This record gives sequence, C-alpha cells and structure tokens, in this order.
Amino acid sequence: MASVKAKYRMYMALFKPLSWLPLWALYGFSDFLSLLMRRVLKYRRKVVRENLRLSFPDMTEKELRHTEKRFYRQLTDNIVETVKLLCISDRQIRRRVEVCDAGLVEQMAAQGRPIFLYLGHYANWEWVPSIMMHYSEPKVSAQIYKSLHDQAFDRVMQRVRDRFLSVNIPQDKAMRTMLQLRRDYGSFIVGIIDDHSPNHDRSQHVMEFLNHPYTLINVGAEELGTRLGAAFLYLDVEKPSRGHYRLTFKPIDISDSSEEYPYTREYMRMLERTIRRDPGLWLWSHKRWRYTPAANTLTK
Repeated sequence: MASVKAKYRMYMALFKPLSWLPLWALYGFSDFLSLLMRRVLKYRRKVVRENLRLSFPDMTEKELRHTEKRFYRQLTDNIVETVKLLCISDRQIRRRVEVCDAGLVEQMAAQGRPIFLYLGHYANWEWVPSIMMHYSEPKVSAQIYKSLHDQAFDRVMQRVRDRFLSVNIPQDKAMRTMLQLRRDYGSFIVGIIDDHSPNHDRSQHVMEFLNHPYTLINVGAEELGTRLGAAFLYLDVEKPSRGHYRLTFKPIDISDSSEEYPYTREYMRMLERTIRRDPGLWLWSHKRWRYTPAANTLTK
C-alpha cells in the first residue's frame, strides 16, 4: 500500500504541473510526442497498420499513411487533454465541448428510466463526462471502467474521471451498482464504451464491422439494460477543430426487432458510420480482431 501511495504522489507531481500549462503549450508537446511514438518508438505501429489496411482495403497507401498519422496525433492529444482535466475550468470545457440534443436525455429521464449511453474509443472519450453540465435530469451520471493493473495510475485516472462528479463503476461491480442506482434514483445515465474485443471465452456473438465479417461483440450491457428497463442512446462525436468536440445524442432506432441483441448491433453500425466519416480519430492500436470464433459456435 505504501508503494502505491508513493507512486501516486510521483504521478501527481508529474501531471499536476503539466495540467497548469495552457492547451496551446500542451499541444506543442503532443506534436513532439506523436512524432516520437510513430517514427521512433513505433508504438503498436504494426497493429495500427494492419487494422487500417484490413478495414479500408480501398484506401491508397497515401491515404492509409495519412490516417495513421492522424491517429497518432489524436492519441497524444488525448493524453495531454486528459492531463488537462486535472485543472481545466467549467468555462473552458463548455467552450470546447458542444453538446447537441441534450433535451433527448431529459425527456427519457422524465420517464423514470435508466439511460444507457453507448459511445466508442473515438476522439477524446475522457472529456465526454462534461456532458452532464448540459442537462438537469437525471441527477446521477455514471461511467463503467476497467481497473488498471497499475493501482497508483488507476487512482490518478479515477481522480481525472471524478472531475465532473460522475460515478465511477468498476466493470466487475456494474450489475450490483446499477441495480442499486435504479432502486435509489429511478433514472440515471451511464456511459458505456463497448467497441473493444470482448473476452473470447464468454462471447461468440458476431457481426460484420469495418470490413471484418466475424467481429466479436459485447452484449452484456444490453442484457443488463433490458433487465433494468433502460432506454438506449448513442453519442455521436465530431471534431470541428483541435481541442474542440461536438457531441450529439442520438436514439438507437431498431429496424429489425427479430434480430438478437438489436441495440448492440445498431450501436456498432452507428459507430462504424462515425468512424468512416473520420477514421483517424478511432483507437486503432487495439487488437480488435485478435480472436476468430469457430464457425460452429457463431451467433449472428
């Protein structure tokens, strides 16, 4: 425990002074870090290139390299923007994060239902909790997260994610915590990022996604949301300029009610449209298609 506390203090001694820098200075550091990670350290470059090549077979080599470059720049922008959360003011975050159709959230909250808000590892997801400044109901906002192996750094990230007073729900306690929120508050909104590969031992549910016909999908959130009587929304993200994001709430409309896990599948289709609009903003360094399920176990 002592070592965790010491590491936490060390991390904060590094990050807190950086957070005091203006964003234009942090973006200068981001440019350097992006070049370092892409050209020198070659951070997961093989994974990034393979994911892009297989997802966009019609892209020219020049287009693929341009998208790769944009990915690394967004990745390092995410790093400095996350650090900035340690001291950024409400006024500045309001100026930099535009939220559209927040009334949709208030309409659903008035029905007394939980709201499951799906989004992706796209653009800067760490700034997304600031959306709670744009609606008055529901009173409780939450986000599900997976604990990091580095306990000290996990404490740093929890502090960052506490910036907008949203409830951090550990992944392994999601069901119990949300059942309690349902009993205590009726309506609440919880952000769910489900675009990474699920545990291949648990999920054999697949769909086509980004030119990969057998993409494993996470269905646990929809199962829990259905149990809670939740409404499902999607958060579409755009990046008009550096350090500025436009977030739009969109209903997840189901066209085929006979489809298994229709909300999850429609969320993935909506996310794909977002990614194709500006592919350099998605997290391509993840080994999204590491596992290929056996043909006789597929559930489409």
